[in-house]
Amino acid sequence: MCWPSGAPRVPSGISIKGIGLRPLPVLILLQFVLLYCWHAARADSTKVILDTLSNRIEFTARLKKPLFLTLAMEFHSRPRMFRSFAVGFGIVMLTARLFAAPAEPDARDDNDFDFMNLLSEKGLHDLKNERFNAYGQMTYMSSWKGAFPAKYTNLGGTSNSLSPDAEQSFTFTATAFLGVKTWQGGEIYYAPEIIAMRPLSGLLGLGGVIQNFELQKNGSETPIYYTSRIFFKQTFNFGGKKVDVPSDPMQLGTTVDSRRLVLRVGNFSTLDFFDKNSFSGDLRRQFFNMAFLTYAAYDFAADARGYTWGGVVEYFHDDWAFRYARTLPPVHPNQQALVVDPLNYYGDQIEIEHKHRLSGQSGALRLLAYRNRESSGRFDDAMSTYTNDPTQNATTCPGFSYQSNNSNAPDLCWARKANTKIGVGLNVEQQFLDHFGFFARGMYSDGLTEVYSYTSADRSLATGVVANGKLWHRASDLFGVGYAWGWISPTHVAYLNMGGVDGFIGDGKINYGSEQVLDIFYSLCLYKTIWLSVDYQHIANPAFNRDRGPVDIFGVRMHTEF
Repeated sequence: MCWPSGAPRVPSGISIKGIGLRPLPVLILLQFVLLYCWHAARADSTKVILDTLSNRIEFTARLKKPLFLTLAMEFHSRPRMFRSFAVGFGIVMLTARLFAAPAEPDARDDNDFDFMNLLSEKGLHDLKNERFNAYGQMTYMSSWKGAFPAKYTNLGGTSNSLSPDAEQSFTFTATAFLGVKTWQGGEIYYAPEIIAMRPLSGLLGLGGVIQNFELQKNGSETPIYYTSRIFFKQTFNFGGKKVDVPSDPMQLGTTVDSRRLVLRVGNFSTLDFFDKNSFSGDLRRQFFNMAFLTYAAYDFAADARGYTWGGVVEYFHDDWAFRYARTLPPVHPNQQALVVDPLNYYGDQIEIEHKHRLSGQSGALRLLAYRNRESSGRFDDAMSTYTNDPTQNATTCPGFSYQSNNSNAPDLCWARKANTKIGVGLNVEQQFLDHFGFFARGMYSDGLTEVYSYTSADRSLATGVVANGKLWHRASDLFGVGYAWGWISPTHVAYLNMGGVDGFIGDGKINYGSEQVLDIFYSLCLYKTIWLSVDYQHIANPAFNRDRGPVDIFGVRMHTEF
C-alpha cells in the first residue's frame, strides 16, 4: 500500500506470489545481502560492519552525476563499497519501471510479502482472526544543509545556534512490531528498535522545524538498541456495526463493534493514538520535517526518544471517538529518565474525533487539548531571578542546565519548580478528487514555560496537500507540498533576547520573526513496500530569528516494510 486510506498505518512488506519472490525485491534484497556479506568478510571486527551499515552513510548532492548516483547513500570511508552499491542501485532503478506495476490505492494489499501473508497463504495463519502477528520496518534518511548567512552565531558564549556552515546528517532505524492475543479482547504488543544518527549542529538551532523527524535528543552514531513500546490492550464491545480491523503493526486482525471501549497501559508514544492524520503523520513515507509529524507546539510528555509510560482510554461510537491519556514526563527536559509520580507530575491529553464523508470523499476533524504538570522553568521567573541577582546566571547553575557559557544571561535552571503548561489544537484532513489529500493542523500553547519534551514552538500551524501519482501513471507514488509556521510567546522572546537558551534554541539575542518551512517531497514506490524519497526544505528565520538564514536542506530516504 502506497496511498493512505483512513488512519495512517505502517503496512507490510514486499509482494509475493506463492513462494516465489518477484524480480524487483529479489534484485534489491540480493544487492544488500551480497554487499553486506562481501564487506563483512573483509571486516576485522563487528564494529566495521556496523560502520558500513549505518555510521558511514552520507548523502551527496552532486547534481552533475546521474540521478541514481545523486540519490545514492555514500559510504565515504569505503569508496569501493559505494561504487558497487551505486552501480547495483542504478540497475534497480532502471528495472523498477519494468517490474513495479502500480497497485490500486488500498488500506492493505493482501498480496504484500511479509511473514504473516506467507503463513496465511500456506493455511497456517488467519489474518482476520489473529492469535499473533509480526512486522518490521527499516528506514535510512540523510540530509545535507548548505552554508547560509548569519549576522552572528552563539553570541556571548551561548551554545544553541545552528551552524552556518555546510553539514550532513543521517538517521537509520530498524523496528520490529510483535503482537499476541491473550484472551478475548486482550492483546500485548512489543516493539524493539535500533537507531543510529548524526544530527545537524548537535540538534540545536531549529525551533519547530527540525529537518528529520527521527532525530532524538540523546542519540549517537553508534547503533543503540532499546524497547520503544510494550503495552497491554483490552477491548470491550458494546454493539453497533461490525468493523473488520486489518492486520497491521501493533494491530491484530480481528472484528470489533463500532461502539467499543479500548484500554491500553504500558510503554508507548502518545502519537501512536493521538493526533493521527492520513496525509501528515506517517513521516517514514511522507514529509521529512518534524513540523508535519504532529503539532509543533504539542509538548506531549515523553523521554528523549519520544516514548513514555502511561494509560490510554478510548471510546468509539460509530463515527465519533473520544480519547484520554495520562503519561509520565521526564525528570529533566528532553532527557531519558522519567518521573514515576503520576499524581503530581504528568501529561494529560484529551481528544475528540469525528470522521465524515463529503461528496463521497473521506475526512476527519480532531480537537485536542493537553495539560502538563512538570518541574519546568518559567521564562519570566528566570529573567526576574537574573535581574535581581546577576550571579545566578547561565554559568553558575546548581543542577541540570543546557551548558551555556554566557555569564551575562538568565537560565531556566534557576526557575524550575512544579509548573503547568496547557495547549489546544485542531487537526483537519480531507480527501478530494480521489487522488489528493488536504491537511491542516494548528495549536496554541500558553508559552509560559520551557520546552520539556518536543519542540521550542509555542504556537504552530501546518498545512499542505499530498497526491498519489495516478495522474502521471505512477499510482503508487506520493508527492507532497507542505508549509508550516511556528511562533513563540512574548516572554519566550524576551528571555532569548537576554541571551537565554532553551532545550533547542538560543543565539545570544533575537530579531524575532515566525519560523517557517516549505517542505516538498516525492516518494517513489519502487515495489509495493520499498520507497525511495527525495525532499527539499526551505527554512526561514531559523530559531525564530530574522538575523539568520534562510536555510536550504536536501534529503533522501530509503524505507522498506516487511
